[in-house]
Amino acid sequence: MTSKVDDRVPVLIVGGSLVGLSASLFLGRLGVRHLLVEKHADTSHHPRGRGNNVRTMELYRTAGVEAPIREAASVLADNHGILQADTLAGAEQEWLFKEIDPGGALARFSPSGWCLCSQNDLEPVLLRRARELAAGLGGELRFGTELVSFEQDGDGVTVLLRSRENGEQRTVRAGYLVAADGPRSPVRERLGIGQTGPGDLFHNVSVTFRAKRLAEVAGDRRFIACYLTTPQGPGALLPVDNREQWVFHAPWHPDRGETLEDFTDERCVAHIRAATGVPDLEVEITGKAPWHAAERVAERYGSGRVFLAGDSAHEMSPTGAFGSNTGIQDAHNLAWKLAAVLAGWAGPGLLETYGAERRPVAVATSARASARSAEHRHPGYAAVPGTGRQKNVLAVALGYRYPVGAVVGTDPAAPPVPDGFETTGAPGSRAPHVWLRRAGGRLSTLDLFEKSLVLLTGPGGTAWHTAGALLAERLGIRLDAYRIGDAPDLDLAPEPGTDWAQAYGIGPDGAVLIRPDGFVAWRSTEAAADPEAELGSALRTVLRR
Repeated sequence: MTSKVDDRVPVLIVGGSLVGLSASLFLGRLGVRHLLVEKHADTSHHPRGRGNNVRTMELYRTAGVEAPIREAASVLADNHGILQADTLAGAEQEWLFKEIDPGGALARFSPSGWCLCSQNDLEPVLLRRARELAAGLGGELRFGTELVSFEQDGDGVTVLLRSRENGEQRTVRAGYLVAADGPRSPVRERLGIGQTGPGDLFHNVSVTFRAKRLAEVAGDRRFIACYLTTPQGPGALLPVDNREQWVFHAPWHPDRGETLEDFTDERCVAHIRAATGVPDLEVEITGKAPWHAAERVAERYGSGRVFLAGDSAHEMSPTGAFGSNTGIQDAHNLAWKLAAVLAGWAGPGLLETYGAERRPVAVATSARASARSAEHRHPGYAAVPGTGRQKNVLAVALGYRYPVGAVVGTDPAAPPVPDGFETTGAPGSRAPHVWLRRAGGRLSTLDLFEKSLVLLTGPGGTAWHTAGALLAERLGIRLDAYRIGDAPDLDLAPEPGTDWAQAYGIGPDGAVLIRPDGFVAWRSTEAAADPEAELGSALRTVLRR
């Protein structure tokens, strides 16, 4: 590799799909200059990866893009549930579930909600905002640029890039490299990192098409997806605009010698007509793309100064959209740690907690995704479902936790994804959502967490509050402290009828420390004899100082 360096950046992101763009967005919000490169010339044009769970939408809320994402997703805002039928026009129909959030119960736990936004609609929103933030920091997002090679040493990573338009090569020196380069990640392969898990589960060909009369057949059934089981045309039907644009996932069997070339327009039209139960349906095929459902997790989430995120780190069955959401949450976990280390208020050892926290979550979540595909009898997947239907999907979306990592006071033996969902405010778990008041305005506790550690105390936690301010100055740590209560001299007031301290599991004299990613790092349920020593010990442990 040439020794001449054309560009220098603290962070280089390889891959500009959902996870790479999210990593760019999060790093930009944290003030980290970076360069993103993507080999394709533009964002995805294929409507896929549409399910954004409540935790992902919380992250986008904090990053300031929830509103434009919901605007981009408005055409599917009224679509809910998974329908299973023999054919769309047939008599045999069953809702696997009809509402994502029946009764609106989710509002108790989050200021956000699920959002159905196809990847081709979501990525441009992320790209616009990420590009604005990167430009303001002197960074850049370059599409049509591929990674040729990289070498790392103790001080950074030297990367050779090539423009796919003109062949021009440039050498970039980065402090860290984030590989969001997909399931067949060249970066992971060059690092020699293996994978665990069952491997390939099933294969589909995703067919986009227009069919104006299909909306009449669907009627008022505004589903997210409809699994069609007729032997003449099994597959999954997904609406794009609820009018004339649709996607059909047709089972593909390469193990039987079936090739992509076998999926001619004529075959796809016949398959769609059989699946929908409309023999004379006018169908215009507009695109085809193969995809593979698999269950694999990287043995390690990085090596040295190179880290894996998204599909490069894990592959999951598509049912439930667990894979894309887990990848976006990877990026969020890694972003604040990179920012803290680069700014000098955390030790380099903090980055070692990225894989320690995220890999167990991916292993547990990928197993849940496969089980859900079997339960829903996803077309093309021959696995036998387990006993009973999965419950507590919120346990995966909001209840995942970090038994080990940048946390203090956890049970290392606790499962990363529990069987049931509950909010306790325990270390290693997502901080509970509670509505607060400030200067006459309403905000969620989750709105406090993004760019610094946050210390929350009640009216009796003055000693903790004082200790936090002293430690932040002495250690050079980004730490914001808020006292919550009804007295006018306090920083925040709980909304009437709420008990924030109970939600966080502390008493009137206790304190809780929240990480920038909104996870509880440490808590003390009551006052301490030496709050400065106790809090200082927790801060040093969490930040690897």
